[in-house]
Amino acid sequence: MNDKEPYTPPRVWAWDAESGGRFANINRPTAGITHDKTLPVGRHPLQLYSLATPNGVKVTVMLEELLLLGEQGAEYDAHLISINDGDQFGSGFVEINPNSKIPALLDRSDKEPVRVFESGAILLYLAEKFDALIPAEAALRAECLSWLFWQMGSTPYLGGGFGHFYAYAPEKYEYPISRFAMEVKRQMDVLDRHLSVNQYFCGEEYSIADIAIWPWYGNLVLNRVYDAAEFLDAASYTHLMRWTKEIEKRPAVQRGRMVNRKWGEPAEQLHERHDAGDFETKTQDKLEASEKE
Repeated sequence: MNDKEPYTPPRVWAWDAESGGRFANINRPTAGITHDKTLPVGRHPLQLYSLATPNGVKVTVMLEELLLLGEQGAEYDAHLISINDGDQFGSGFVEINPNSKIPALLDRSDKEPVRVFESGAILLYLAEKFDALIPAEAALRAECLSWLFWQMGSTPYLGGGFGHFYAYAPEKYEYPISRFAMEVKRQMDVLDRHLSVNQYFCGEEYSIADIAIWPWYGNLVLNRVYDAAEFLDAASYTHLMRWTKEIEKRPAVQRGRMVNRKWGEPAEQLHERHDAGDFETKTQDKLEASEKE
């Protein structure tokens, strides 16, 4: 091992506010409101408060898929939550999500607003609300929910485990990187084996299971998160790569990836989304930029 001196845990752990590497300023051992901040409200029944991290992309892709299916009730306003600035600890956001994590959804279509937090819960809520992107047959529905919950339970080992120690930790140590790399490769093998005999995660039917898994594992093999595709030999998972590229071509996925994005190419950023026409403006910007090159 390359680790320095072994760490001996103290009898009682105390928070060291100076440790934690990248994103240390938003990590703390307590929950709750840090400041008063009212959330903006748009004109549509569905109000999304989010950021284009993989968990946020799940929900914007879902909403764009619903709209392309003709579900006009899925029109939404997507408001940007800047987690580096601590927006998630504002009073309005904590009221919707006491866990202070994006995304959070407020459904104002009925007399009493409904709050939904946790990305998997939002996907399931929307699928049931619109009776779409979730199988109706009992066995396939169980398969879909199994993969949805697999993603919610497995991805912390990818993000908070591997991603943190490989890409964000202030110092790199062999043990945690190797430990979590092994687990992530095991997860990729699980996905690859399943996709070797299935087009999608619920057989031949695209569903919320695919929408949940793609922003994390699809972006991982495409080297869009953690810059670790080569390190993990992602190209060797050929069935996972096939599925990833197929999902990437979907118009709703391309749109959903843009919403609440504040990094990357300017033409691929749509900080807030309040109308489908917002995408047309971005498309025109992209065309004009390519003409100047």
